[in-house]
Amino acid sequence: MKGDYQDLVDEISALLGAPATLENRDFRLIAFGAHDSDDDLAMDPVRTRSILTRQSTAAVRSWFEGFGIARATGPVRIPAAPDAGVFRGRICLPVRYRGIVQGYVWLLDQEPGPGPDALAAAMEVAERIGILLAEEAKAGADLSREFRAVLTAGRGWQHDMAVAALRLALGPGADGLHAVVCVTPWAGEPPASVPGTAAVCTVPWPGAGEEDGRSGEAGGRSGSGPGPGAGAGSASASGSGSGSGGRSGRRGGQALAALVRLRSAEVLVPAEGVATRLLAGGGATAGIGEPRRGLGTLADAWSQASAAAQAAAAQPRFGPVARWSAIGPYRMLAALAAAGPAGDPATRVLLEPAHRELARTAELFLDCAGQAGRAAAALGIHRQTLYYRLARVEQLTGLDLDEGEDRLLLHMALKAARLYG
Repeated sequence: MKGDYQDLVDEISALLGAPATLENRDFRLIAFGAHDSDDDLAMDPVRTRSILTRQSTAAVRSWFEGFGIARATGPVRIPAAPDAGVFRGRICLPVRYRGIVQGYVWLLDQEPGPGPDALAAAMEVAERIGILLAEEAKAGADLSREFRAVLTAGRGWQHDMAVAALRLALGPGADGLHAVVCVTPWAGEPPASVPGTAAVCTVPWPGAGEEDGRSGEAGGRSGSGPGPGAGAGSASASGSGSGSGGRSGRRGGQALAALVRLRSAEVLVPAEGVATRLLAGGGATAGIGEPRRGLGTLADAWSQASAAAQAAAAQPRFGPVARWSAIGPYRMLAALAAAGPAGDPATRVLLEPAHRELARTAELFLDCAGQAGRAAAALGIHRQTLYYRLARVEQLTGLDLDEGEDRLLLHMALKAARLYG
């Protein structure tokens, strides 16, 4: 497929007598023509960055889109803007399929520039590129069954068969570098086309502790975090966001999984871009698992992505899109949450709705490393009120908050409770 794009880009370059580049609609580089000019202005900062990093910045994208390229049906001439790093003007050929923009072909403008006939011929080639891009996106959506099977199959031969089927469907790129993205909650069917993905599917997301007792097995989990069975919760709306009360649970329903090809394990921008687009409707959070080479451990990557999405829901500071590598202790807490909402017997009573304020007080006190003055100030209460509440916590749980292990147990239980709320 990449070779086809390169051939078509070279054909446009030959028609117009200028090196062309092809980017998808998210401004990620797909192919570019050879450049042998001695003109230093030809390789301006924007063009250089696009070729070297294979993507453009959000600011560059916004600037170019301001010229209406996403709505255009024919060539668009864009003037030079040295302040924006665009030293030479551009000609943009929008790549469309059935009225939907799929990408852009870019050429450096020059005097006298290509004539109308040459541009019309180049636009015909751009239409062929649009067909290829649309077919590639559709192929990713068509792999939903194979992708879902890999994420939900149990261990053993069923999982091995699912991986083999997905590998066959993906073709030569199957053993490349991928990241898994989880978006939860997700309503309805997976989108018909998600640019930048190799496959998408929906995955059941049962409530934690339901009678199936699988604690995430629906996601094909194999020990590196919770699967979908762990559910997800959001932080309390009260106070500083600490506290286990007031959580809005995400039991039942389903999550969306996306498989994103990567070029580097250090650059997760493509996966973040996919997650951001999928969250455009609002009301959900997304997580990204660690990059994986090959398909054998995608279930582990899904578990990580699920945990990161849960952490993003529980702690807004992680943002709507959270990476597994960035959620810190929630990596371990997510595994605890997968055990179900019952939690530790000693702390179970504190998680009841009647004790919501006590739970919030205890969590914030522990967040403040047991410093009573800081905790009382954050809660907006007198220190004596804080001491009274903590005494009630000890009475209800049987824990001694002067003991480090009891504090650790309570803190972990309260944090883990956020993830299945």
